[in-house]
Parts: sequence; C-alpha cells; structure tokens
Amino acid sequence: MTARLVIIGAGGFARETAQAARAAGLPLAGHLDDDPRLHGCTVDGVPVLGGTERIRKLKDASFVVCVGSPRDYASRARIVRRLGLSEDRYATVVHPTAAVSASSVIGPGTVLLAHTVLTAAVRVGRHVAVMPQTVLTHDDEVGDFATLASGVRLGGTVRVGRGAYLGAGALVREGTAIGPWSLVGMGSVVLGDVPPGEVWAGSPARRLRAAAPTALEELLHSVPVRGAKA
Repeated sequence: MTARLVIIGAGGFARETAQAARAAGLPLAGHLDDDPRLHGCTVDGVPVLGGTERIRKLKDASFVVCVGSPRDYASRARIVRRLGLSEDRYATVVHPTAAVSASSVIGPGTVLLAHTVLTAAVRVGRHVAVMPQTVLTHDDEVGDFATLASGVRLGGTVRVGRGAYLGAGALVREGTAIGPWSLVGMGSVVLGDVPPGEVWAGSPARRLRAAAPTALEELLHSVPVRGAKA
C-alpha cells in the first residue's frame, strides 16, 4: 500500500490499529474523528486531522474504519454506509506478528491485531475487527463487519455471521454458526448454533435476550423480511 493511511475514529480500537499500522511500516497520515474536541490534537503521537467531512479532500488516502464496542457494535457498518466509499479506498491492516496462511483471504477494511492466527483456508470479510491473540482455524468464515475480541478461539468450519460480536475469550465449537448481528459474551463456550440478532453468554452459552436495537436495525437491513414485497 503506497497511499497514506487515514484511520476513521480515535478511540481505543483506532489507537490500536494506528500502532499496528506503524509496526507494519504503513504510511500513516492520522485519524479522522467527528468529536470536535479532538481536532488538532495528537493521540499516541498520531494527529487527529479533523472530522469525517474531510474524506472528500483526501483523494490520495486509503481508509480503515475503527469504531465500535459491545454497546454499539453496529456503528462500523453505519459509518461505512454513510461514507459511501468504493472498496478500493479501504486498506487492510495486518500486524506483522499475525500468522496468516497463504490459503486464507482477508477483505478490505479489515484489521488483524497482534498475534492473531489464520491457519488454513480462512475467509474473513470486509471491515472485520480481529483483536490480539485470536485464533481462526481451518475453513472458518467471518462475515463483514464482525468483531472478534481478544483471545477468541474458533474451531474448524465455524461460520460467524455479518456484524456478529464475539467477546474476549469466547470459545466456539467446530461446525457451529453464529447468526448475523448476534453478540456472544466474553468467556462464553458456544456448543451450538446462535440464531441471528440474539445475545448469548455462559458456559455452555445460552440465550439471554434480543440484541441491542442498533444491531437489530442492521439485521433488518441485511436480512430480507419474509413476505415483504419487492
């Protein structure tokens, strides 16, 4: 990547991504964040260049959107949709300590932080956040906008749906599916399929409730409603 990298967001995940980009030797320009209190400041030595309205002026830059938390894990998808950039404007950031097999594929806008592992034929979609020491094993598939927090472990042939959030240390049994826009709590042990748009936690993981309204709204955007007219 020769274009300057601009990170959308200046919170925790964005700061981690900036350090990963530096470690990988990427040409880092700075952050864009819509909090005016940050404009003109530096975060961990990286400047905050202004708000996201500056994107149109940064024609020689590539971008990665680094926002989201368990409280609103649909925010990354909303921002990508609002920005309306073509896929070729998004970078992929991979920390140099990540182990990515030659048979694995990573989509644009995705971030792999330190010591993540993709063993064989793993497919990771667009705008996915993979936190440190996460392990994805053979034939796993991770959908667009998903978040895998630190220390997540997926058995082989696991399917993580679009926008799903897996909390730190979650373990997922081989052959299991995590539904789109669902949330799995930290330290959970998932032994069976998790339906779309639900919150599961525990060992073994069990349903707690429906997902947050923002996640359910995104689920409606991405999953056709039965009986709806074209």
